[in-house]
Amino acid sequence: MKDPQRKKYTLLIDLEKLNTLNEEGCPACGQKFSLGETAVLACGFWEGAPRIIHENDAVWDPKTASFIERKCYESRYS
Repeated sequence: MKDPQRKKYTLLIDLEKLNTLNEEGCPACGQKFSLGETAVLACGFWEGAPRIIHENDAVWDPKTASFIERKCYESRYS
């Protein structure tokens, strides 16, 4: 069963977000976002607040009830 808290950290890339986020691209993988793509607000190796990354580059951590960038998660818990 999916955690209902996941929904508040998940978003769909619309035109406004696409124009804002694609200047730098995804902080996790470096790729650009696409219109209609699913993204999440996640923490990772970067400094500061959580950032928007591709959903497939993130892992949901039920302990912290938040998304963590996949490489960061694997380094913490492997």
